[in-house]
Amino acid sequence: MIFVVLGSQKFQFDRVLKKIDSLKSAGKIKEEIIAQIGYSNYRPSSFENFDFIEKEMFDQYIEKADTIICHGGTGVIITALKKGKKVIAIPRDSKYGEHIDDHQFQIVALFSKLNYLEALYDVDDLEKVLHRSKQKKYRTFQSTNAVFVNELRKDIEKIGKR
Repeated sequence: MIFVVLGSQKFQFDRVLKKIDSLKSAGKIKEEIIAQIGYSNYRPSSFENFDFIEKEMFDQYIEKADTIICHGGTGVIITALKKGKKVIAIPRDSKYGEHIDDHQFQIVALFSKLNYLEALYDVDDLEKVLHRSKQKKYRTFQSTNAVFVNELRKDIEKIGKR
């Protein structure tokens, strides 16, 4: 199953939905697709979609999915990587009115450079990138939150002993 996650920002991401809908309708994507489309205007006809879903349902779809196709936000990327999912991340592009700036390009490029995911910059390449992601082995993501919390705890304890 493919879970498409397009975020909660008040911007559309129609070009991605149109491409996925086109590939699914043409039979080029065989897997079941479920999408959380956020504020997008385009309504796909070939797969189940929701504007927004509750966290519990979101987590269930993440668990069930083999692949996550998402915008370039760190929240969904890290959530999917922590679950060991294949991720295709598409940065929102300000020239299409998908965000106010292009910071997601930097986020996606870094995760891609570190071999955690597939970066998709041109939606016309989605079919090829989806196929490549099925064959490719990615680096396992390790969160550093625990290390940070432990270091912070040590620093607080030092302050308390003064």
